Amino acid sequence: MKKFFLVVIALIVVVTILFTHQVAKFKSLPLNNVQSLFHVKPGTGFNQLCRAWQNEQYLVSCVPYKFYAKLFPEKVTLKAGVYDISGLTVLAAIEKINEGQQQQFFFTIIEGEQLRVVLNKLKESRYITYDVELKTLTNQLGLDGSAEGYLLPETYAYTAGTSAVSLLNRAKSKMDEVLDVEWNSRAQNLPISTPYQALILASIIEKETGYGPERGLISSVFINRLNAKMRLQTDPTVIYGLGEQFDGDIKRQDLRQYTPYNTYRIKGLPPTPIAMPSQDAIRAALNPEASDYFYFVAKGNGQHQFSKDLTAHNRAVQKYILKRRNDS
Repeated sequence: MKKFFLVVIALIVVVTILFTHQVAKFKSLPLNNVQSLFHVKPGTGFNQLCRAWQNEQYLVSCVPYKFYAKLFPEKVTLKAGVYDISGLTVLAAIEKINEGQQQQFFFTIIEGEQLRVVLNKLKESRYITYDVELKTLTNQLGLDGSAEGYLLPETYAYTAGTSAVSLLNRAKSKMDEVLDVEWNSRAQNLPISTPYQALILASIIEKETGYGPERGLISSVFINRLNAKMRLQTDPTVIYGLGEQFDGDIKRQDLRQYTPYNTYRIKGLPPTPIAMPSQDAIRAALNPEASDYFYFVAKGNGQHQFSKDLTAHNRAVQKYILKRRNDS
C-alpha cells in the first residue's frame, strides 16, 4: 500500500507539473504576424473572432481557446472597436478587447487654421464618422453664428467611430472654457465689449504673427487703432474676405475691393473671426502691452518693425518691403 501511495503521489506531481507547463505555454502563445490594427465589428462573437484570427494565420487552432471560453465566459465578451494587438499573446489580446482598450487616434487643430481646413482634415481622418452638415453646423455646435474661430487649437484623442460633430463639440467646449477664463482676467478700458469680439481680434493677431513674443505688441497696435477710431487695415482679414478669389498674392485692387472683412474699407472689427486663435492670442487680445504704436510691418524673418506714426512706418516699409522686392 505504501508503494501504491508513493506511485500515486508521484503521478499527481508529474501531472501537476505537466499541467502547469501546458497552462504556462497556453498563456504565452503569441498572435503571429499581426502587422496592422484589428477591427472588431459590433455583434462579433468570440468564436467568430477566433476563426477570423485563424484565417489571418494569427494562430494555428481555436480549440484551446474554445475550452477557455467555456471555463471563463465573462473574459471573452467582446467590445467593438479598433485595437492594436501586435506583439501580444492571444490571451492578452482577448483581454484587451474584453476590456475595451481601443486604439487611440489623434486629431490636431493648428493655431491659425480656418474652419474649412479643419473640416477637410476631418473628412480625411481615419476612423472618424463624418457627420457634419455645413448648413446646420452652428446648431450642431450650439452656436448662434459662425463656427469660425470657435474651435480651440489643440490635439484631441479619439477612438474609432467617433463622430466629427462630437469632436468639434469638444473643441468648442474647450474654447468656451478658455474664453471664459481669459475674459474674466482681461485688462480694463478695452474697446472690446464682448468675448466674441475678443475672439475676432485674437484670430487677427494669430494670423498676423507666428512669433509668440510679439503678440502683445501686435494687439496693442490694434487696440490703439480701435481707440483712435482708425481702420485696422490688416491684410489677413482682406484675404479671408476674398475667399477662393485670393490667388496667393495680395494686390492693391484687393485692398480696394469691398467685403465685410476688408478692414481697409470697414471700420472696427470684421463680423466674425478669420481663423482659430490660440489661448495665447486670446490672452494678448485681452491684455495688450502698453505702447504708442499704430503701425507694424513684417521684417521678413517672422518678426515685425513697429512704428508710432505714418512717417516712421513708411520708412520701415521702404526698408523691409520695397528693398526685399528689389532684392528678389
